[in-house]
Amino acid sequence: MNPPLLRVESIERQYTRGTFRKQVTFTLAADFEVATPRVIGVLGPNGSGKTTLFELITGSNQPSAGRVLVKGQDIHNVRTRERDRLAIHYHQSYQVRHFKQGRPDFMLEHAASNSPWVHLFDEPQFNTQDGYIGFMLDFFQRLKQSGRLVFLCMHPNEPYHVDILRQSCQEFIFVHKGVVTHAPDLPSLMQDELARSYLGALAGRAGAAMAQ
Repeated sequence: MNPPLLRVESIERQYTRGTFRKQVTFTLAADFEVATPRVIGVLGPNGSGKTTLFELITGSNQPSAGRVLVKGQDIHNVRTRERDRLAIHYHQSYQVRHFKQGRPDFMLEHAASNSPWVHLFDEPQFNTQDGYIGFMLDFFQRLKQSGRLVFLCMHPNEPYHVDILRQSCQEFIFVHKGVVTHAPDLPSLMQDELARSYLGALAGRAGAAMAQ
């Protein structure tokens, strides 16, 4: 059997402060699997841990526990310069974030792929002019059709942002204070009180999907 595209296996990242008596200031925890190509919407308040999750998936942030498998390969055991052959993170303006060096590369393995299986778009700026949104939505679908997994992180503040999520995404992840919730569809996500509160006035528009 082919391994799932992505397995986030009991991953945890803790941040602490203090030198001698360390105090945990923030913890992100996630455990989920995505077996087949799809587009997944990622939502959550600022500071909830969305970018940290993306950095863990791409191997640019070292987990405190757990592991991330891309097509069965542990990305944190891959040479740092080759990790973007498994998963790539586009940060807002589509600049790829730099990897943090851990163990020296000679102690790590080569990537088993020449092009990324997982594409993570971190709050892309959707321009409403000149057909840009249609171009990006088509790009996401073409990635999916080519066997890739797409994560689309958005902070909806306009009705058309919700429409983009409804049109593009087959599954959803909601991150709140380091807790990662995986929902199979938008109606299921809207059953979460925290997610509804986060969307505020836009929750009604998102909830309209439940009637379709």
